[in-house]
This record gives sequence, structure tokens and C-alpha cells, in this order.
Amino acid sequence: MNNLSKRSHIIVAIFIVVGVVYIIRLFGLQVLDSTYKQFATNNILREIVQYPARGLVYDRNGKLLVINKAAFDLLITPREVVTFDTLQLCNLLDISKEELEIKIREAKDYSWYKPSILVKQIPPENYARLQEQLYKFRGFHTQSRTLREYETAAAAHVLGYVGEVTADDIKNSNYYSMGDYIGVSGIEKTYEEALRGTKGVKKYLVDVHNRIQGSFLDGQEDVPAQIGKDVISSLDLELQLYAEKLFQNKKGSVVAIEPSTGEILAMVSAPAYDPGLLVGRVRGSNYSKLLADTLKPLFNRALLAEYPPGSTFKIMNVLIGLQEETINLYTRFSCAGPASTPIRCTHNHITPLGPVEAIKESCNPFLWNTFRTIMNKYDTSAESFNKWREYVESFGMGKKLGSDLQFENKGNVPTAEYYNRIYGAGRWNALTVRSLAIGQGELGITPLQLANYCAAIANRGYYYIPHIVKEIEGEGLSGQFSTKVYTNISEEHFEPVIEGMQRVVEQTNASVFMRIPDVAMCGKTGTVQNPHGEDHSAFMAFAPKDDPRIAISVYVENSGFGATYAAPIASLLVEKYLKGEIDKSREWVEKRMLDIDLIHSKQEN
Repeated sequence: MNNLSKRSHIIVAIFIVVGVVYIIRLFGLQVLDSTYKQFATNNILREIVQYPARGLVYDRNGKLLVINKAAFDLLITPREVVTFDTLQLCNLLDISKEELEIKIREAKDYSWYKPSILVKQIPPENYARLQEQLYKFRGFHTQSRTLREYETAAAAHVLGYVGEVTADDIKNSNYYSMGDYIGVSGIEKTYEEALRGTKGVKKYLVDVHNRIQGSFLDGQEDVPAQIGKDVISSLDLELQLYAEKLFQNKKGSVVAIEPSTGEILAMVSAPAYDPGLLVGRVRGSNYSKLLADTLKPLFNRALLAEYPPGSTFKIMNVLIGLQEETINLYTRFSCAGPASTPIRCTHNHITPLGPVEAIKESCNPFLWNTFRTIMNKYDTSAESFNKWREYVESFGMGKKLGSDLQFENKGNVPTAEYYNRIYGAGRWNALTVRSLAIGQGELGITPLQLANYCAAIANRGYYYIPHIVKEIEGEGLSGQFSTKVYTNISEEHFEPVIEGMQRVVEQTNASVFMRIPDVAMCGKTGTVQNPHGEDHSAFMAFAPKDDPRIAISVYVENSGFGATYAAPIASLLVEKYLKGEIDKSREWVEKRMLDIDLIHSKQEN
């Protein structure tokens, strides 16, 4: 009897232990471990990310530049997928069976439990057909997106484009997930955080067929998306369109700046491309085509191209000579025209001549002698050169200006150390580096820097850091864009060089191409030597003389003298901006610039 009692106790104890084990295990599964709860919840609950519409982009006058259009993504959660009609889904998505299989395999490699994008950017017309049949495909669901749409084909390099995030983007910010989009260049990249908005989420109840039955908890746990902020750019759309029109069938760039603010009014890199080509499912193939184009339409010449400034730089050397008192307004140097040495002049003109006339005539010997006096002022050539270089840098050359556009090139202003390496310390002087006197040699500046340099002259000694955005909705811009940056040249030295620049426009043989009725414009031509082919045509100008509203730089590649193409184009743009139209007396200049084809004519030759 006692043995039977003991056995019964043992059996009861075993049942109790087994029961306790089950209770502990069930407690762990149902309370401590959320995995099974998540699986169960996933069978009845679907969370759909709500992507906000990106902020709109306007020009300075309120004209829309960039808007949004609807698109949709198809997502897959591999664990939830059951057997489905592959051919039907391919037809709905307009993709091949092989492509679908590859995408499903990639989704499984990413995660069996997390949704990932199977097909991106489905247009509304395809989405309507897909949505009607989606209940047949368990494990698949859609989410809405917005794609960029452009009101015109202008300003592609300025506006930039949006692309899919990279692994580094995801690593560097917890905002992004695989399949998200981010600004890649231009305004889209610089002002990404303002434009992108904030994601939201909506929770839905779904049935066993994966069909949405309604909101979860009447939407109490939903988080609404916050639309991105609108951006007001500094671009003048009409000026931008006109500049791009003038640059059809040409290579080069235009940068126009409002001197009183540093706001960029127009920025052209030619040849350009239609920004709409880099939107939607065709973006990848179009990008490859643009990248392979020998004319390099993706290359932003306005920010990245580096040219010698040529004769536009002569203003700089006159200013430095006046500031250093190595010359004055009464200084005269002789010129023997094409027979001059060590730098010959391009033409015969009055001689001797002073600073104002030297700028008007673009006299190489005068600038050589001015540069020589600067280089001989201090004890050594290196000491004099370093002083000269400080002046040049104070105009924003040889360094990044710090604009709000990405990938800005700093250009090149050589250093004394560079010449020491080339020639040896103490073994070089003004004669050795004489090309710097006329803006050649090792000097390299960007079109943005040339326009900024011109704006500093227009302002008589200071500039604002160039920028492309005027205002962000509800936010002010960084204070750096509203702060004057002073050059090392005193204000009084600018008046004589400005007088010389006005004479360039009004009293030279090329005046017929440049002079604007009732507008006092000041400018300087440049013929930029090009070791790879025909010279580049360059010009910088500002107007009006006493109340500057626009400063502009124009480079036309492989087109010869500065007065031939760059100067007429710049004058037309200045006139268009200040007066709204081209005077009838100058329509022949406009027609000539519009009709000339500098790309195909040279290819034929």
C-alpha cells in the first residue's frame, strides 16, 4: 500500500513538473518572446509607410520649377507568399518572368519577414489594374510614392535629381531604409532634409486573403506623414530659359549673380539635359546614355570646369598694383604692339598709356610691367608673390566659395612652394611667371568664381557668398549668405578700373555687339588660351554701372576671341534681365547668337 502511494505521488509530481514546464514555456512564448505574437499580428495587421510629398521648388518670382506626381511601389513579404499565378502578375507589372524571379530571390536574400520593394515607381494607370487583382497575391502589397516632375526642361544642373539611397546613406542616417529616395545633386541634395519631409505610418487590418478590411483601432496608432518644405530658389526662370536658348549648339557656361545679395539669377552648363530624363523607372538607362555622351551633359561646367581667366584677370593686377602703390593713375607704360617683349600685345593702340586706357585696350605690356612692379616690391620674389596671392584669394579664387551647391571646384592659384619645386627656391622671378600678368599660366578659375569676382568689383570691394536658394518655407537661410566678404582692395581703387571696363563696352571695336541702349554696362573680354584646341571666348560684366543689379560671367568653349561670342551673349542676357526684352536695334545680334552652331560645325570640320 505504501509503495502504491509513493508511486501515485511520483506520477502526480511528474504531471506537475510537466505542467509547470509547459506553463513556463507558454509564458515565455506568449509574454516574453514577441516573435510569435508578431507572426500572429502580421497575419491580421499591416503597417504601410506613408511617404511624404517632397517640397516644391519655385523660382524667385513664384513660378513653379519642380512639382510631384503620383507613383506606387509593389512590396513583398516572402514569408507570407503562397503559390500564385506568376504570368498574371508579370502581365500586371509589365515585366518578364525572369525579372520577377530575380526580384523575388533578392527580396528573400534581404529578409523573409520584412517587406521589401519588388517593383518601383508603378505609374497610376498600371497601378489601377494591379490593385483590382492584388487580393489574389498573398504576401504582396502596395505603397504610394511621389516622383519629381519638372515644369520646364531648364536648370537641370541647378535643380539636381533624386535617386535611390545607397548603403552608405542608410548607414549614415536612421531616416532612410532600403528603397527610399534621396537628393543626389543640386538643390535636391543640398536641401534634402527640408525637402524630404517626415515619413508616417498607417496600420490596417487584413483578412486571410491579404485584403485590407479597415483601419486598425480606427487609426488611433497611425502617424501622419509631414509634407516637405517648399523652397524658393534665387533663379529667374525667364533669364535661365533665355540663357539656355542662347547656348543651344554651344559648349560653355553662364553664371549670373545679383551683386547686392549673392543670389544666383541663372546658371547654365551647356550642353545640358532634360531633368525629366532622370525620373521614374527609365532613370537608370537614361543616366547611362547621358554618361556615355561625349559632350558630357552631366558635367556641370559652371561649378566644375576650370579655365584660365585670360584678360578678365587684368583688372585684378591693376587693382593690386594700385593698392600696393607700385603704380598710380598717372603711371604710363609704353607698348610696341605685336612687337612688344617679353609679352607681345595683340594690336597697336595709343602709347604710352595709363591704367584706365590699358584696361580698355587690354594692353598686355602694361599689365606685364604692372605685374613686374608688384613682384619686385619686396625683398624676394617669393615674398612679393605671396602678397600678390593674398589679394587674389581675397576675391574668392583658389578656394571653394562655400556656395549652397554641391561639388564646387576650388580652381587653382599657384603657390610659391609650387614654383620652388619647379624652378628651385630663389631661382624664379616675375619674368619666369609672367603669364600670370595676363591671366594665363597655372591660373584656373571656375565660371562661378569669375562671376563672383565681377560682383566684388561691382560692389567696389566686397561680395556675398553665391547661393541658389532665397528662402525655405518657415526657415531662414544660414547667416553666412547675408554677410559681406571684403577683399583686400580699398574702395577708392575700384572706380578707375570700372571706368576702364565701361570703355571696353562703349569705346572699342566690339562695342557694336555689347552696348545696350540706355544701360551703362561695364565689362571685360578674355581670349583664353586652350592647349587642347581653339581658344575659349570669355567675358564678365555688370550693370548698371552705379547701381549694379546683375554680374555675369560667360565662357563659350573653342570659339575664339572674347568679343566674338561671350560678350554678345552676356550683353543680351543683361539686357533681358534689366529691360525684359531685347531692343529692336539689337535683334540682329540676338539672331546671330541663336543661329550659330559651334558644336556640329566643328565636328564636321
